[in-house]
Amino acid sequence: MPLTSPRRSALADQVIAELRNQIASGEWPVGSRIPTEPELVEQLGVARNTVREAVRALAHNGLLDIRQGSGTFVVATSELAGVMHRRFADADPAHIAELRSTLESTAAKLAAERRTERDLKQLDTLLERREAAWSAGDREVFVDADSTFHLAVVAASHNDVLTALYADLGDVLRAWLRDDVGDELRPENHMDHARLVAAIRAGDADAAATEAAGYPFLCRPELFDGGRD
Repeated sequence: MPLTSPRRSALADQVIAELRNQIASGEWPVGSRIPTEPELVEQLGVARNTVREAVRALAHNGLLDIRQGSGTFVVATSELAGVMHRRFADADPAHIAELRSTLESTAAKLAAERRTERDLKQLDTLLERREAAWSAGDREVFVDADSTFHLAVVAASHNDVLTALYADLGDVLRAWLRDDVGDELRPENHMDHARLVAAIRAGDADAAATEAAGYPFLCRPELFDGGRD
């Protein structure tokens, strides 16, 4: 349904909110190209200038990347995620791995202490999806499945602040994971997460923390040897 407003500034805010919702809901996932300007004009029933203003605002906030000649692409799911993406785009991969290890180890320990039956069912489902994605050999599908699984582990901690922080780092961690797994999913790089789920199910906080802490360094440890003794 076309958006209507007597004031252009208010209308631009409505368009920004609508586009942000498309991104946050996952209808336009990270990495995807959003509809063209004429398509958005038709869909929203607003003037071209209003669409352009909204797209530029979201690009300024870090959610969109306007690529001349290619289109406009989603690069983050929220303003904070956009800030994280820009801030850590050139970070040392080893430091990203260490951050992930720290956050996930803490979250896994809490998850073992606080998980519900619903959490466990979700983890079982996502673990199966992750394994299926690996077997299919599609890197992008695997990156999405693995990231979703790990976010579910963090969510099972029932610490809303930790979960929100991890989610806002999601785009940074996905980019790191793509580099970590390489261009091809190889059997020797497969990481079994069944023990992590088992530890969480058993309520073994120490085992869960240990399992989660080790994962970021198992896939391609040679990437993280630089500068270490």
